[in-house]
Amino acid sequence: MTEESAGQREGKPAFRLRLRRDRTLILMTLPVIALLLVFTYLPVLGNVVAFQDYDPYLGDNGFSAMFLSPWTGLENFRRIFADPGFWHAVQNTFVLFLLQLVLYFPIPVALALLINSVVRPRVRAVAQAVMYLPHFFSWVLVVTVFQQILGGAGIIAQTLRRHGHQGIDLMTDPGIFKFLVTAEGVWKDAGWGIIVFLAALSSVPPDLYEAAAMDGAGRRRRMWHITLPALRPVIALLLVLRVGDALTVGFEQLLLQRDAVGPGASEVLDTYVWWNGIRNQDFGYAAAAGLIKGVIGLGLVLTANKVAHLMGEQGVYEK
Repeated sequence: MTEESAGQREGKPAFRLRLRRDRTLILMTLPVIALLLVFTYLPVLGNVVAFQDYDPYLGDNGFSAMFLSPWTGLENFRRIFADPGFWHAVQNTFVLFLLQLVLYFPIPVALALLINSVVRPRVRAVAQAVMYLPHFFSWVLVVTVFQQILGGAGIIAQTLRRHGHQGIDLMTDPGIFKFLVTAEGVWKDAGWGIIVFLAALSSVPPDLYEAAAMDGAGRRRRMWHITLPALRPVIALLLVLRVGDALTVGFEQLLLQRDAVGPGASEVLDTYVWWNGIRNQDFGYAAAAGLIKGVIGLGLVLTANKVAHLMGEQGVYEK
């Protein structure tokens, strides 16, 4: 039995018919596929540098230098695992990830529920725009705003000195740096997360709320039994994606504040790769560290997606 006849027996159109039907959509996706191939999948071939003593000056260009650089096997990985600085960067990365997961991830959900409860559409639109605006700010501007508020010459420190108290400089305190980084991330990107959850809430039929209200359910019970179950698939999906991005906790944000608090508090895997690999031109070492990060991230995605399946959610992909 051919594939076309089998598909027609199952009630699905033949592949040739589907191709003709969806040719416009396929043409629209071709530029995106080309970008993914060029900037995402082709660079994966560069991971071979992790097993070399790569020297970009051995060839006419960086690509030909990969064929001329000497092979070192697993030597770069042995150097990484023997470096205490690498394990310190891993520890800082996971501490920052867990802190942001606990303090940052629930905030967009709570703000989406709050905005969704606003009755007037104009007030809701203004509130959403105000919360969404910082997402377009660069990290340089975000760090500058926090410096002007919490720094040694900031508003809070000047107000305390004006009233006879000693000023404070929270921007250079390594002890609270992790909480400071989380607060910056919340202020900048919480509005972006609100959009996703508001889109999920808009798909909830209003009849469910009306029926629950007629049955005597108050606002809290309607939120618990209708709103949150509607958000659960989206929360599970974003949580899996967030876990997969666990080892990327903000390269530019941390690099901008590295000198203020020192590498002991701000060193994560991305800054470790940049400082020890790219800055020192030890490209094989940096590629090995990046490859380790990618493998760990893949394992975290698969594990989180498996947990989502056990909880009855679809996750990133179906079983």
